[in-house]
Amino acid sequence: MDRNKLTVEDLLSFPALQLRLLAGEGGLGRAVSWAHVSELDDPTPWLLGAEMIMTTGLAIPRAAARQRAYLERLDDAGVAALALSAQLHVPPLHKAFFAAAEERGMPVLQVPLAVPFIAVAQEVAAAVQEDARQRLGAQLQVFGALRWLASENLDTATLFQRLERLSGYDVYLCTPQGRPLLPGVPAPDPAVIPASTDAPPTIPGGFALPVLAPGGPAGFLIAFAREGARPAGLAVVQHIATVAALQLAMVRTERETLRREGAEILAELLQDVLDPATARRRLLRHSIEGETALLVVRGVSEDALLRSLDGQPHLLLGRGEDRYVLGSPELGQAVAAMPGVAAGMSRPFPPGEPLRVAQREALWAASNAAESGRPLVRYGDDTAGRWLPDDPVVLTALVEHVLGAALRYDTAHNSQMLPSVRTWMERDRRTDDAAAALHVHPNTLAYRLRRFAEITGRDLSSTGAFAEVWLAIRAAAQLGLMNGQDTRSVSDR
Repeated sequence: MDRNKLTVEDLLSFPALQLRLLAGEGGLGRAVSWAHVSELDDPTPWLLGAEMIMTTGLAIPRAAARQRAYLERLDDAGVAALALSAQLHVPPLHKAFFAAAEERGMPVLQVPLAVPFIAVAQEVAAAVQEDARQRLGAQLQVFGALRWLASENLDTATLFQRLERLSGYDVYLCTPQGRPLLPGVPAPDPAVIPASTDAPPTIPGGFALPVLAPGGPAGFLIAFAREGARPAGLAVVQHIATVAALQLAMVRTERETLRREGAEILAELLQDVLDPATARRRLLRHSIEGETALLVVRGVSEDALLRSLDGQPHLLLGRGEDRYVLGSPELGQAVAAMPGVAAGMSRPFPPGEPLRVAQREALWAASNAAESGRPLVRYGDDTAGRWLPDDPVVLTALVEHVLGAALRYDTAHNSQMLPSVRTWMERDRRTDDAAAALHVHPNTLAYRLRRFAEITGRDLSSTGAFAEVWLAIRAAAQLGLMNGQDTRSVSDR
């Protein structure tokens, strides 16, 4: 116990007060910061914690369950003790009330009628004067945190460690969803995060305050009084929340600068205007080294993607509806976990290499993901695709030779013959399953398969023809001819 603090046990020892303990002996070591009269059924929104609440009894409910709830409400708000005036308006106290006091270690005291409440308040005020001087000193030192930021260039973790030592609180920072708000400062237990920024600042054992930012609160600062420390009070915690808001603004500005610089680097890499050595140096500045991969991400906003990739080194560039991401292949796990995403990833390659081939691979994989409904497709996972060359000229020749007539037929008749063949093949030639996926009758699908054989001259019951058509379909998808991107004849391209 910190003997520099006034405790409930100390108050019981003051002869002039003549206080008597009715229940809650286990909480006699609780610190008392103030004594205040309240006749409200629920004074907790106006409390800071460690108060002794005094009442003539008007605030005490008569029903047993409500008496217990009243005491538990005060205890949850951090009230040090409840003092009841004898012989005034206190109703009969039920066993449930006393049981709650004993279970929680919540001291319930009786004040004799001869001792006015003002006398109790004066005794408490005089006893805590020394603690008030200590709080003022802590406030002045914490207010100097801005000077540390300017003169010592402290990192976030070191800054908040200093603030913790001076304030007497363990400090936590989090977003409204419970994620860490600033690097180096831990997030609290989600159970203590307020449901609203308008919630009272007092929580059991400390305070919870919003961290303000442009556009609205960015999260919360949770401060718990440290055992054996001398907590400096709400004013200091409020100032720490202000420091957190300033630090957050600095971090966001730095991140935005890095993000824009990264987008410029990725744009230059996609345009192939950087030599490998320069590219590697610039990537290293963004902590990108070792094996890398290029992703094309669709179906999610840039803000959602940034949140998903937070803390993982990457470059991000938006091009129309596509988001290009360059970084470690492990980024794919975070991207694939996003709801509604359709993403494609290239094969891994050394950092600094030209992105021409990787871009084509990622675009093909993203289109394949969108068509198949899978969140992420990695180029090369397709067992047929590995046999296809990278050269688009060779791919175009293959598609024209095998599928050219079918593509032209679909374009001229606005039909779905070739997509029907592809769906049938992807479902291992199960006609009923493929017809259900296409929302057509099995007989309609069977007709389209026969018509394809007539137009292309390739009987799909033949193993050789089937393999040739399948490879050509994969090549057409890689060239963007199977997803509605281009309906011109292959020869026109």
